[in-house]
Amino acid sequence: MTVPALLPVAPAAGPASGGTGPCTPAGSPVADAYARMAEAFPGLRVRERTACEPAPRGAGWVGAGELAAGGTALDAFLAWDHAQVLRDYGRTARPDVVAGFGLHRYAWPACLLVTVPWFLARRVPRIPADGVAFHRTAGRMSVVVESFACLPSDPAADLPGARVVPDEEALRAEVRAAVAAHLGPLLEGFGPRMRRGRRALWAMVTDEVVESLWYVGHLLGEEPRAMAELELLMPGATAPYTGGAAFRTLTGPRGEELPTRDRAGCCLFYTIRPDDTCITCPRTCDADRVARLSAAAAS
Repeated sequence: MTVPALLPVAPAAGPASGGTGPCTPAGSPVADAYARMAEAFPGLRVRERTACEPAPRGAGWVGAGELAAGGTALDAFLAWDHAQVLRDYGRTARPDVVAGFGLHRYAWPACLLVTVPWFLARRVPRIPADGVAFHRTAGRMSVVVESFACLPSDPAADLPGARVVPDEEALRAEVRAAVAAHLGPLLEGFGPRMRRGRRALWAMVTDEVVESLWYVGHLLGEEPRAMAELELLMPGATAPYTGGAAFRTLTGPRGEELPTRDRAGCCLFYTIRPDDTCITCPRTCDADRVARLSAAAAS
């Protein structure tokens, strides 16, 4: 597996800073999960802050709430994507394609804010869009965790902000609700520029949830468990999401098993390079998938 082509990879840096600043939540119930993610994937570091601490500002930083508003902050955010396509591929992309790239580059890491603590600690944070600041070229996110859901057996169940749910399925429902509550406002900001309907937008979110945790699960050495958990999380009939995890297995030239999936939506990268589709794109035939996955495994 590789980092998604549209996701900028930040240089490796120090570990995530959860519980280290003077105004950072002490003993945060999700800090360990974010720290473990940063060890496996240094391209994304998450720092928690309390509501009393101002969000980071300055060059490169943007608030998720600003992107949701769809104004000048979103214009500047998408200008980066426009320039990146021109620089790397020598051609301009349609405005709706640029907007889709920009949403992907925010939503992919934003989903991990919710899914990684669930996957590693069975804790599901609620993080409002206004509580996140994003620095994509540095691979940094600054977040405010308002509350979290957990199971009755969790030692954190008595902590302030804990919401206890009865079982694993209820916790999965909390994951879906938390991602939808965070990204729903972002779809309002990006959606008009993307020229896609509600179903297509939520198909994109479905893919971001699945493919981001699938990738990080691989880095953590827990890819099979991540895939199994995602099949339960996204079975395919959980509104507002469109589609499901949709994993399947291909057979390589030496009889090896090669996991893949079919995306619920399309990033439209083919409009820039028609012959260079994503490996999970429905446009990519199984023969090409086998060849590419086998080459990646061999390297």
